[in-house]
Amino acid sequence: MGAKSPKSPPVRWPVVAVPVVNPSLNPVSPTVETQSTGRPRRRPARADVLAIGAYVLLGVVVCLNYWGDVNNRVSSHLPTDHSWFEWLFSHGAYSLRNLENPLFSTQQNAPDGVNMMANTSLLGVTLPLAPLTWLLGPQVVYALYLGGALAATAGTAYWMLSRHLVRSRAAAFIGGGFLGFAPGIVHHANGQPNFVSNFLLPLIVVRVFRLTEPGRWRRNGLVLGLLVAYQIFINEEMLLLTTLACLVVVIAYAIMRPRAARQRAGTFAAGLGVGGGLALLLTAYPIWFQFNGPQSYRGLQGGVFHSWGEDIVAFVTFPRDTIAGTEAVEKTIGLTEQNTWFGWPLVLLCVVALAMLVRRSLVARILAVLVVFFSVAALGPEIRFNGKLTGIPGPWSYIPEDLPLVEMMMPTRLTLVTTAALGVLLALAWDAVAGRGRPPVPAPRAPLPAEGSAGAPEPTSGAESAGVSESASGTRRRPRWQQAVGYAAITLAVLPLIPTPLPAEPVDPPPTFITSGAWRPYVPDGRTLVPVPIPSNVHGLSTLRWSALTQHQFPIPAGYFIGPNLDGEGVFGAPNRHTSTLIYRSMDSGELPELTDEDRQRAVEDLRFWRASVVVLGAHPREAVLRELMSALLGEPQRVDDVWLWDVRDRV
Repeated sequence: MGAKSPKSPPVRWPVVAVPVVNPSLNPVSPTVETQSTGRPRRRPARADVLAIGAYVLLGVVVCLNYWGDVNNRVSSHLPTDHSWFEWLFSHGAYSLRNLENPLFSTQQNAPDGVNMMANTSLLGVTLPLAPLTWLLGPQVVYALYLGGALAATAGTAYWMLSRHLVRSRAAAFIGGGFLGFAPGIVHHANGQPNFVSNFLLPLIVVRVFRLTEPGRWRRNGLVLGLLVAYQIFINEEMLLLTTLACLVVVIAYAIMRPRAARQRAGTFAAGLGVGGGLALLLTAYPIWFQFNGPQSYRGLQGGVFHSWGEDIVAFVTFPRDTIAGTEAVEKTIGLTEQNTWFGWPLVLLCVVALAMLVRRSLVARILAVLVVFFSVAALGPEIRFNGKLTGIPGPWSYIPEDLPLVEMMMPTRLTLVTTAALGVLLALAWDAVAGRGRPPVPAPRAPLPAEGSAGAPEPTSGAESAGVSESASGTRRRPRWQQAVGYAAITLAVLPLIPTPLPAEPVDPPPTFITSGAWRPYVPDGRTLVPVPIPSNVHGLSTLRWSALTQHQFPIPAGYFIGPNLDGEGVFGAPNRHTSTLIYRSMDSGELPELTDEDRQRAVEDLRFWRASVVVLGAHPREAVLRELMSALLGEPQRVDDVWLWDVRDRV
């Protein structure tokens, strides 16, 4: 009992920090210490299942008008874009079935082909869905995917908000629903599914701001690189907008929290380098092909979209495809895309919410920066007000039209970042109204840095991160009447923006001659079927669908795409040849132009260039004049099934 035994060291349980990551706005917020040795597995709660179910149901409603006759209906707002994306689904199926390079296609614009990377090819979707396209056809897959992409975007946004920003599932539901079904997104659902395919963007944003997690920069960087690489094959433009938004967030955070930003800069830069390097490695060849491969181009001729700035009145206008919208407004301010169109109640609500939250919430302050910066930047080279140009120079008036990348951008689309910021603000506002009597937001675990180390987070209040005042800590809740007023205000601002079914119009089905395969004896390998009218970005919508609905079983000339003109500048469609110009002129005037022997000779030259074997005219509103024109150029046709046919193999 005399000598004391050595004192054993106290047992210390591993302590980890649970960072409440704000992926859109705040790299790392205060940590909640928990004693745990493993990473908990969270199962979806009933609220999660109900939220996803509601998003899926809303996606079905948006596409409802297509399902009445899905094989023979297209968007009445953008029928050409609708047909193009049906063609893209067939391109994915054709490329996979024939093991051909999906970055290029010779089945449109024969014989020159189309550079798919230089167009909105949606390869990240069309290739995985190829088996469904084989089974159901591109029309059905288009409608299924359109509704599914809207719901999936809302779902990943809901996950981002509920797991990394807000405590209230209702708040995450409101914010996620707005991010997936915002007016600007639903507007693009009219024929442009690439702009509703944003389901990876919330995951990318989360991963960007998790790059600051100590000890996990390598893994986070690798995951970020994979996500970015995949997004490149879905929509590069939305990835660019997301990158710009993240850049503004990082700069704003560095200005508002310089000490914390300096402490985390090294880890962030290391993870960003890993992610950027991996993304570049995976996409280097496709990106090279996009800018240097066959049928690539340099900019758009004349800076087509450079002048498309957002109308100031559009911010407070109700969008067409919602329960409060009307088509009449498009005749005044709807001359460009409807990327904002928030309605005045939502704009008023967001102004009030920012005014109440901005002083006590870092998140709200950065949201305010995003909203102001991208809203102003979207005004274009000349300010528009209520559909009229005011003569007042806009921010883009100081940017050269031929600046690389910028020349391809449409200023109004910058407001899609504003839309995302408002979606996060809605979730933040609802969560602030709900109060703080909830457990902390579940989030990935990270090691607790040593006190005073460079990785230690700057002390901040949990209320500031969550967007509510510090006085609302603990279990204290707002008075019921304040909650009722807050919930009512948010609900009344969002309700008018609930989308209605997208407008659709019938389109003539392809001729039986095409769908039955009766064309096969007339089109040997290496030759082209020339449909009349020849497809273009203005004419020939129905004949472009012949190729799409047969899943590219025969090549066609010209088409609807972006390719180079004779000067290498990007233009819509192929440069018109003499015969296609005659066809379009006859369609527009309804009369046969005066023809000469030179016209007939040039028609044969065009057919040789296209490697044509047969010219086919199906049912068409201008069928009579088109038949008269082609007969005058090529001689009398044959009647085969339900088409007029000119077999030109002996002449070319």
